[in-house]
This record gives sequence, structure tokens and C-alpha cells, in this order.
Amino acid sequence: MAPILILNLVLEFAWCTISLMNKQTPPLRVGFDMDGVLLYNPARIIRPLISIVKKIFLHKKKLKFYYPKTDYEKIFWRFVHKSSIFNASGLSEITRLVKEGKIEAYLITARYNFLGSSVLTWVTKNNLNDTFKGVHFNADDEQPHEFKERMIHKLRLDMYIEDNFDIVEHISKNPKVQIVWIYNILDRHIQFSKKAPTLLKAIERFIIRK
Repeated sequence: MAPILILNLVLEFAWCTISLMNKQTPPLRVGFDMDGVLLYNPARIIRPLISIVKKIFLHKKKLKFYYPKTDYEKIFWRFVHKSSIFNASGLSEITRLVKEGKIEAYLITARYNFLGSSVLTWVTKNNLNDTFKGVHFNADDEQPHEFKERMIHKLRLDMYIEDNFDIVEHISKNPKVQIVWIYNILDRHIQFSKKAPTLLKAIERFIIRK
């Protein structure tokens, strides 16, 4: 009986080993901001200055973003968002990683509802419908940091890549999610555990090397 028992144990161990070897690692669930991450936006360089003015001169310590109310303000807002004119270097890497089954990609932008069609148009125009498993814009006009925090939780993301440091500070309070910050030349001195100057560098440092 002993030899048979030993043989069964050996076979069971071998089966478990083979099963573990064949078991695929689930893809990393990664969320990407749009303006300043997927799209290069030259205007983002002034964001640190705006943040300083709000905190020091306007004494606004609580994080709050402006929502355009009138038609004229919304026209101006559309014009401002047109400054996101270039696809960021690294966009093709996202598509490649999705095709290889290494990541599930989600586009999560805080663009308000009146800008939602521009998000969907950009995705279609750049043939990214199969790249992103989900495309989410701020349809209910929530505060951007609260919207992104909610979506990160709802989609159970492993990682989110963001360029606005105020939002980074807010959403990085969740220890279960890795937050990667895309910084610019004016705020590069700020210390943060996971940061990169561009989308491509962020992918190379924190996704491909994982």
C-alpha cells in the first residue's frame, strides 16, 4: 500500500505543478487619464502655478475644480481642451500590451458631460475601440477628483496614470491602487514614489518592468 500511496502523492504533486505553470497571470487593470497623459497638452505646464495661486492667494485649501455654467464658458472650455492636440508617445505601447494580454486598459477622463462626445470621437478616430475595455467620461459633472476616485474603485483598477498632482494626492490615499504621476518641468522637484515625465516612460518603468 505504501508504494501506491507514494505514487499517488507524486502524481498529485506533478499535476498541481503543471496546473500552476499553465495558469496565466491575470492582466494588470490600468486606467489612463486623457488630457496630459494619452494626449500631450502644452497648457498643463501652468497647472502648478494655478494650484499655488488657489492655495496661497485665494486661500482655497479644499480641492475643488471649476465647472463652466454658461454657454460662453462652455465654448471657452471646449477651446481650452483643443490644446490637447498631440497623441502622447506610448499610445501604441498600450495597444500592444492589450493585444499581448498583459493589461486591460481603461480610459477615465474627468471631461464634463458637454465634452463627452469629443472623448468618443477621439477614441474612434484613432482606432482605439478595441484597445480600451472601457471609456468613461464625467457624464454627471462630478468633481474630477471624486469622479476618478469612484471609477478607480468601481473598476477595481490595479493602477491609474494621472498628470494632475492635486488629483494624484487625493486618489493615492487608496493603498490598494498604484498611482503613477506624469509630471512636467515646473513640478518635477515634487517627491512621489511613482512618477515619470511622459506616458512612454511611465509604461516602461511601471508596467513593462513589473
